[in-house]
Amino acid sequence: MKRVFYILVTVALIIAAYFFYENHEFNKYINNPPKSDMNIPINEQAPVQSKGRIEISAPISTVWKILTGIDKWPGWQKSVTKTTIHGEIKEAAQFEWKADGLSFKSRVHTMVPESKFGWTGITLGAYAIHNWFFESDGNKTIVRVEESLQGVFPRLFKNYFQKNLDSGILKIMNELKAASEKK
Repeated sequence: MKRVFYILVTVALIIAAYFFYENHEFNKYINNPPKSDMNIPINEQAPVQSKGRIEISAPISTVWKILTGIDKWPGWQKSVTKTTIHGEIKEAAQFEWKADGLSFKSRVHTMVPESKFGWTGITLGAYAIHNWFFESDGNKTIVRVEESLQGVFPRLFKNYFQKNLDSGILKIMNELKAASEKK
């Protein structure tokens, strides 16, 4: 019985160390990111990454207002059920949100009006960097998005997280397009 206890304690310590290591690696990356046009670019070494592009038939000001209106995300993103913002939406602003039953703690890292918007996000066992780029093309807006996921769960279940991130990026781009073109 003692032996089983020691084995369980050892396994728990190894798991805790792995979570701590992944958290440390994420913080090390976001505190010392490579040079980029974003304050924190996606982590090209992360086990899960996705990119997308969409053309929206709406002015850039409309698309920008919808995406950066975090408090209104539940109104146009089907998976988002709650958002809480701490202060004004600007660089270093913190917000919490709930999507697909998961709770996220996020911080805006880049905000260049009608050009770039990015944030980091943390949930149990996963860390994300999410970046959006906007270009005006007359009365249309070209939106590019890229995201990286790292952490214990994206590393252990890479295929599952890759599939979900790819489909999630596509879904949110289409929802942003629908909300923007409706205005």
